[in-house]
Amino acid sequence: MSDRTLRMRHALEKFMDEHIYPNEARFFKESTELGPWAVWPIVEELKAIAKQTELWNAFYHSVTTNDGLSNLEYAPLCEIMGRSHLAPEVFNCAAPDTGNMEVLEKFGTKEQQEKWLKPLLNGDIRSTFSMTEPAVASSDATNIESSIVRDGSEYVINGRKWYSTNATHPNCKIIIFMGKSDPTNPNRHQQQSMILVPKDAPGVEVIRPLPVFNFYGMPDRASEVQFTNVRVPIENILLGEGRGFEIAQGRLGPGRVHHCMRLIGMAERALEMMCRRTKHRVAFGAPVSDNGVTLERIANARIDIEQTRLLVLRTAHLMDTLGNKAARREIAMIKIAAPSMACRVVDDAIQAFGGIGTANDFVWQPCTQQLDYYASLMGPMRFTECSWVGWNSKSRHPRDRLSQYLGTRPSGNWSLSDNRSNLGAMSPQNFDQQISQTDEKPVNQLRRDGFAAITIALISAVLIFVMFNHFVS
Repeated sequence: MSDRTLRMRHALEKFMDEHIYPNEARFFKESTELGPWAVWPIVEELKAIAKQTELWNAFYHSVTTNDGLSNLEYAPLCEIMGRSHLAPEVFNCAAPDTGNMEVLEKFGTKEQQEKWLKPLLNGDIRSTFSMTEPAVASSDATNIESSIVRDGSEYVINGRKWYSTNATHPNCKIIIFMGKSDPTNPNRHQQQSMILVPKDAPGVEVIRPLPVFNFYGMPDRASEVQFTNVRVPIENILLGEGRGFEIAQGRLGPGRVHHCMRLIGMAERALEMMCRRTKHRVAFGAPVSDNGVTLERIANARIDIEQTRLLVLRTAHLMDTLGNKAARREIAMIKIAAPSMACRVVDDAIQAFGGIGTANDFVWQPCTQQLDYYASLMGPMRFTECSWVGWNSKSRHPRDRLSQYLGTRPSGNWSLSDNRSNLGAMSPQNFDQQISQTDEKPVNQLRRDGFAAITIALISAVLIFVMFNHFVS
């Protein structure tokens, strides 16, 4: 951990103790009573304090100046922020603003950065990312059906989106919209584009907030949004037509690390609360902490947290050194590992609290709702597991897979540029080309091995049958 990260970590822990934890009850009260359409005063009050520290925009790494923390350096800070639902937005480090700011910084024009990036960095406005759609399985972004059609000097946008985070926030002013601008393109990864849509543009309608198990106080403020013949200037397109999937892949990698480290922070706090609770509660003449089941759950929680943290930190390191594409398998793994781990730890902590664990007296209600929400937000976990197995089986040589786990640079087709802004190194068309170049030798070898195994089994069965008849006779 760098000296800068250590310094910022100490400052963050102090800020959490002085400002975040003491105001959590007020935060939950305001978010519940005022609802998702309002500004929550405690957040704005604490943002003014945080803005005076170096913790403000701690996530932000400028590609042009190479200033800021790397993914690996920011990860420990993100974990601490994850201990409270209140913290990320206070430091201007909350989704989807973080990802949207990174997109504008990397791919936006100077005019777009001046109009939208600067107010976002200053915390004056908030933003929305609209990709997921109710009509299709949007974990596969190529399924997206919303349209972006050019009409002279404008683009006409139509579609229905949901789980568009922040859309109900009064300060939300800009939407990054993903839709198809070239639906007939034979390369399905070049059909999509991303475009900037002002929230107040005619035809943009925020239909409703989406509760998480009937709870509307989620900091993410997920919403359903309708876009009907929305017209925006052609200058609002990001990077160019057909580059939407490319941008999305570059955007989602750091976001996965942020979410996963926040879940680790949540799990750490849950474990601490479970330990304190069981130590001071007595049942049948002994502290609950002396119970064998309790000790086993605490031990498993510690092991799970440490394993997941190491995996996420390694993923962040790969992203910093080799790029997002080289770390795509690890990114898929952490989006499975972190929510699964946090769900287990929080559930065990709730059990340790007994009946009161299901009430609103502690943080368990928003924790469980946020966990289920994150598990879906980052893509269905079981689907991701199958996808990861598929990616892993497509590697041409065993040494390619081995190099991923040894932390060395893969050779051959997987050689990548170290340039963080090099989109060509992580573009989907390159990925498709690499997969198409994979020969059929491994498949044929599996077929031969299977045939040999069946033959041996049949011969063995015949021999056993002959020997059995011989001994019987």
